[in-house]
Amino acid sequence: MNQKGFNRKSSLLKEIDFYLVTDSGLSKKGTLSDVREAVEAGCRIVQYREKDKSTKEMVDEASEIKSICSGRAIFLVNDRIDVALAIDADGVHIGQDDMPIEMARKLLGEGKIIGLSVCDREEAIRAERAGADYVGLGPIFNTATKKDAGDGIGLHEIREVKKVIKIPVVAIGGINKKNSDIILQSGADSLVAISAVVCSDDVKTETKYFIDLIQRSKKHKKK
Repeated sequence: MNQKGFNRKSSLLKEIDFYLVTDSGLSKKGTLSDVREAVEAGCRIVQYREKDKSTKEMVDEASEIKSICSGRAIFLVNDRIDVALAIDADGVHIGQDDMPIEMARKLLGEGKIIGLSVCDREEAIRAERAGADYVGLGPIFNTATKKDAGDGIGLHEIREVKKVIKIPVVAIGGINKKNSDIILQSGADSLVAISAVVCSDDVKTETKYFIDLIQRSKKHKKK
């Protein structure tokens, strides 16, 4: 990758705070409404995660989400590289059992963002070496949102991962208002709190809460 492209992606990812992951099964108002409210609150990165719709339905919905995010938030598609390519999303988020990151990079190109799910420092190191732009670390705590997530890895793993990689670390799994502050103190650059946001009656207010919390944490770290 040329330095200009690398700097652009690094700059975009440094600006993220709360990371919205959609979940149509948990959402009270629907995915499009959740994204719209989160972006209006200032959310700067959105991941479209959908497991139960057809490819056509996903392409149509992803196109609408892209329009909402345009010029305001990074828009990534979970797992489905074909959908990301079809609507020219900003990138994808993939898991350990999905397409190898090197292959995903060839398909998407150097200018797109690729995030990779990891659960420990070894996977994080491999992810960075393979060209991931950030890692999604978790589950930090036990979670019912993703049935195959496994047991929570705990706060110690955040600190361990931050020691060995330079790319951003997004914490995910069992995160809520009560434990988010300690997660940030442990070194996470961003966090995902799916049920705490999309299950609420006011996605905009809940998103703003987490954005403010993360921004305060970042200011504190700079002092």
